[in-house]
Amino acid sequence: MTNILVTGGTGFLGSNLVKRLVKEKNNVTVFDNNFRGSIQNIENNKNLKLINGDIRILNQVKNSLKNIDVIFHLAFINGTKYFYENPSLVMDVGIKGMLNLLDAVKDSSVKKIILASSSEVYQTPKQIPTDENIECIIPDIKNPRFSYGGSKIINELLLMHNENAKLIDKIIFRPHNVYGPNMGWEHVIPEIIKKIFFATNYLKNKSGSIEIQGSGNETRSFCYIEDAIDSLLLLNSQGKNNEIYNIGNDNEISIRELINYIQEYLSVEVSIITNNLSKGSTKRRNPNLKKIKNLGFKNKINIEDGLKKTIDWYIKNIKYD
Repeated sequence: MTNILVTGGTGFLGSNLVKRLVKEKNNVTVFDNNFRGSIQNIENNKNLKLINGDIRILNQVKNSLKNIDVIFHLAFINGTKYFYENPSLVMDVGIKGMLNLLDAVKDSSVKKIILASSSEVYQTPKQIPTDENIECIIPDIKNPRFSYGGSKIINELLLMHNENAKLIDKIIFRPHNVYGPNMGWEHVIPEIIKKIFFATNYLKNKSGSIEIQGSGNETRSFCYIEDAIDSLLLLNSQGKNNEIYNIGNDNEISIRELINYIQEYLSVEVSIITNNLSKGSTKRRNPNLKKIKNLGFKNKINIEDGLKKTIDWYIKNIKYD
């Protein structure tokens, strides 16, 4: 039985990972201060330990590493809203947290660290589909959006080159637009669901209009949460030391197509009002998944099935502001 620490374990990705790790009979410790996650996302289990801690406080991080074999380091502040409105906090949590973790592993039993990076490190990549060898960039140092992508790049550098992690196996994954039920409200899919819901008067009307950023022709490659967790478990068992892996789905769709899927499922029709993209937004995102597919990964959930599960959850849980 493996002893695993998941930092950021009450968040969207973390809580779903924890559930699977516990199901597979691992001893799991969750370290989180619940800034964006919730303890309610985690089910009580005899093999699960919960630590309410701040990744920026070194002693708390050190105390969480007792008898730990593997770390999934997910603790970060996600959500575009935070990148623009509080870049200082994003960087503080991201960079100080990574430094503390690397300091803490020095005298620990940890054998492997699996680090969550982001597709944001590519920004606007020169190649689509984008493989792991494409350069990581910060195109505009003055743009607060890059507080997130820049911190992720720093995390990757720190993990690969910090002396304290020299003898520890290191794997980095770059997730691309993971979605699913209960992922928060600051992401494109729940934002669109909510806009359609209110534009059609709680789905009582059959038509309405919504405003979006950009033309709607921008594309993303959405990966359902269950497939993302399959990827992480595969990396833990089969991932190679000192390697970086894209995780996601390589089926690219436009935001207009996404809106069409949602409105068709809800049996409504909305017109789209376009607007400017936020400064620093990328127009296309599509990962090359050859590397993780060579380990045996296959996507199981298509966009239609994943959206149905996600829409049902959000319609049930929308708050009537």
